[in-house]
Amino acid sequence: MQKLLIGVNLALLVLFPLSWFAPLMRAGLLPFFNLSEISVVSGLQALWQTDVSLALLVTFFAIFAPYLKTIGLALVQFSLLSPRVAPALHILGKLAMADVFLIALYIILIKGIGLARVETAWGLYLFTACILASLTLSIASSRVKPSHVPPA
Repeated sequence: MQKLLIGVNLALLVLFPLSWFAPLMRAGLLPFFNLSEISVVSGLQALWQTDVSLALLVTFFAIFAPYLKTIGLALVQFSLLSPRVAPALHILGKLAMADVFLIALYIILIKGIGLARVETAWGLYLFTACILASLTLSIASSRVKPSHVPPA
């Protein structure tokens, strides 16, 4: 079981960056975006031009929180970091989930106001799956006992 958890976590190290560049949604007309497909990265680029403080916050939630959590969990799995950091890693995972909520809220608002025709794209599902897999991994990893005891 532990090998499966390690494999999934290492896969997330590749899937997270892919999800940042994958299209989250396709839009016909949006005031802040001059393109038809919007990804996490293109959204952040547009946000950096309009609101730097919000861009910092969203960058942390979308990129740094999930990736730091994934790296931290990998370090714990390979006994390179103390398991005592698990609660902090779990909090990072929850912060990353806030970003998916934010994206979903934007889609609902845009559709409700009628500013544009918005369709969700495969990147939104990939990004959401990565976040959910990361949360599931941290819960499962806390329940699985290591097969070896790291040196004290």
